[in-house]
Amino acid sequence: MHFTPCGCKVNQYETNAMMQQFATKGYEIVDFEEKADVYIINTCTVTNIADRKSRQMLRRVKQLNPQAILAACGCYAQVAKEELKRIPEIDLILGTNEKNQIVELVEKNRKVCEISDVMHQVEFLDFGTTTYTEKTRAVIKVQDGCDRFCSYCIIPYARGRVRSRKPEAVLAEIRQIAEKGVKEVVITGIHVASYGKDLDKPDGLISLLEAIQKIDGIERIRLGSLEPTLITEAFVKRLQKLDKICDQFHLSLQSGCDETLARMNRKYTTKEFMEGTERLKKAFPEVSLTTDIIVGFPGETDEEFAKTKEFLRKIDFYRMHIFKYSKRKGTKAASMPNQVAPEKQEERSKILRDLSRENEKKHQEKYLQKELEVLWEEKEEEYWKGHTKNYILVKMKSDENLTNQITKTKIRKNEIDYLIGE
Repeated sequence: MHFTPCGCKVNQYETNAMMQQFATKGYEIVDFEEKADVYIINTCTVTNIADRKSRQMLRRVKQLNPQAILAACGCYAQVAKEELKRIPEIDLILGTNEKNQIVELVEKNRKVCEISDVMHQVEFLDFGTTTYTEKTRAVIKVQDGCDRFCSYCIIPYARGRVRSRKPEAVLAEIRQIAEKGVKEVVITGIHVASYGKDLDKPDGLISLLEAIQKIDGIERIRLGSLEPTLITEAFVKRLQKLDKICDQFHLSLQSGCDETLARMNRKYTTKEFMEGTERLKKAFPEVSLTTDIIVGFPGETDEEFAKTKEFLRKIDFYRMHIFKYSKRKGTKAASMPNQVAPEKQEERSKILRDLSRENEKKHQEKYLQKELEVLWEEKEEEYWKGHTKNYILVKMKSDENLTNQITKTKIRKNEIDYLIGE
């Protein structure tokens, strides 16, 4: 069997869970280069490009073994089943709620399209304890769904409403992960900031993090993408007391212009966002802030884009992920007037990508000749690769087996995208 996760860390977690279900029943998991009898593509639909990549992957894998069973599951399958039905090579089409039935459906070996209405789902779909993971970092899904309904986003229709995993199930999984020797967990979800709200626990996320802090063996707790409105004074005050928390935070901004944010139906202003980042910088002196930005949103004028660029300079992010606005059928933004031309989107995208690279180089320069703690993950040719607590990639030559070790490393060179240590 071969699995390909597309998109976010939630998809990565769910792919690991499906892999574990098959492995438990005696199936062998193979790499992409090896011929498989079953291919499962966990699709993504966050942008038109993600849709296209999912379709390309689905067509490509069948060429490796025309007789194999091919299953498409996940977000793109959830919202575009009619499109996938037109690809004859696909045997199974499963939505986001059908993934835990995948072993049974594959073994039936017949054409199936199983997609329920995810908007009616009120309980968190728990795969049980998932310990199939990377050796040094485990992604832990604690939440699903989103109630924000940003005007450009299709994800609420692919994932449904907010549903939180019970804390005891999360903690049980992390304890088993710790027993395997994994030292870092990444807490993720579709809208992590909403964790606990459907369980009548408004401080659910920070309470969960405080409980994870107490688990022996776990040395790092990393948070996935966060809603800026979560970063209140009270939240940061409690977060600062947790010494296992990684001082790297991904805050999804999308625009640095209040007028654009309003059209996007984001629930904050640039002033509120700025206040949140200042709280984090004060609480975590070595904090690394990253973000997502959409350029060319409908109605975005040159003046509005200039406001975004200036705001990004003020925040001084370590790294920014730049996306050109992608029209998604069924969203409010798709029918908005003043759609921005593709060439204008590309021009603005390049400007912000250049700013991101400039920021990254500047932030990495300050670590030259300093000692950093690195969790080593894997060896690639002659270099070991690992990340600092604030998620800066470091490479180092060593003949030792450093897998899953945390060592102090002196930084001697700044390269594009990473640091060189010794």
